Amino acid sequence: MTSSAQSIGVGNGRVLVGLAGRGILESRTPWMHECEGEAQGLRLAYALFDFTDRNWSDAELPRLLDACQQVGFAGINVTFPFKQAVIPLLDELSGGARAIGAVNTVAFRDGRRIGYNTDVTGFADGFRAVLGQDAPGTVLQLGCGGAGSATAHALLGTLGAERLLLSDTDAVRAAALYTQLSEAYGEDRVALCDDPVAGAAEVDGLLNATPMGMAKFPGMPLPASAIEPRHWVGDIVYFPLVTEFLAEARRKHGRLLDGSGMAVGQAADAFEIFTDRQPDRARMARSFAAFVAERVRAAA
Repeated sequence: MTSSAQSIGVGNGRVLVGLAGRGILESRTPWMHECEGEAQGLRLAYALFDFTDRNWSDAELPRLLDACQQVGFAGINVTFPFKQAVIPLLDELSGGARAIGAVNTVAFRDGRRIGYNTDVTGFADGFRAVLGQDAPGTVLQLGCGGAGSATAHALLGTLGAERLLLSDTDAVRAAALYTQLSEAYGEDRVALCDDPVAGAAEVDGLLNATPMGMAKFPGMPLPASAIEPRHWVGDIVYFPLVTEFLAEARRKHGRLLDGSGMAVGQAADAFEIFTDRQPDRARMARSFAAFVAERVRAAA
C-alpha cells in the first residue's frame, strides 16, 4: 500500500485526521470536522481511506495506522468493518471503549495509540433529541458488531431500555455481545433472538445496527411486514439518511430515528479528542444538515 496519508502534508499548524472503513465515500464526517475546524480557526484536513474504493484488503489496516502516525496525524476515526479489528493494534483503550469492546476513534499521542468510542454518547444524544426523554421500552436490535455494541450499551445503560433482544446473522458475535451485556446489566434485561420477525411482534422499538441500507449494502435488515405503526424505528446508517428500512417505517407512520443524531454526536466527541477543543454541537448539526440538503439539490 502506498501511503495516501503522505500526500496530504503536515505543517503550519494544520491538524490532520481521517476515517478508515469500507463504502465511506459519501461520509458526512469530513465535512462536519472541516467546517467546525474552520469556524474555530483551525487548518483541519480530514482524509477518507475507503478500503473498497482503493482496492485494499483488510490486512492493510496496520500499515495505514503506521503511515498516519508517522506523518503526524492527530488521529483517525474507524468504521465498518474495523471497530473491533483495530483494538489489537492500539496501546491503550478508554474505559468506555474497553467496556464496549469497540473503537471508533483513535488518537495518536506521544507515540501511543489510544482508542475511544464516541458512538454511545452520540446515539443516546440523537435518541433524546428526536424521541425525547421517554425510555425506549423493549427493543429489537439487528446487528451485534462494533456499532451494535455501542448502541446496545446506550440503550441499556444510558437510555434505560427495559429489555433488549439481540439478533445477528453471526451467532458467535451475537452470543459474545449477549454475554457482555448480561454481565453489565443483568440477564433479565437482554436476550438472544433467533427469529427477528417474531421478536418484532414483542417490542416497542426496532433498531438497525448493521450496515444494511448503505449504498454498498442495499436492502432491509427485517421484512417490511414485521414493521408496525406502533414501533419507533431507528437506523444507524446515515448515507442515505432515509434508508429503505426507515422509508418503510414512514409509510406505516412509525416514529423515526435516522442516523444523523449519532453521526453528529460521535463526530463532535471525536473532534474534541483530536483537537482538545470544545466543539459547537449545534453548529456541527447545522453543517450536517446543510451537507445533506446540498446533496439532495444536486441529485434533483
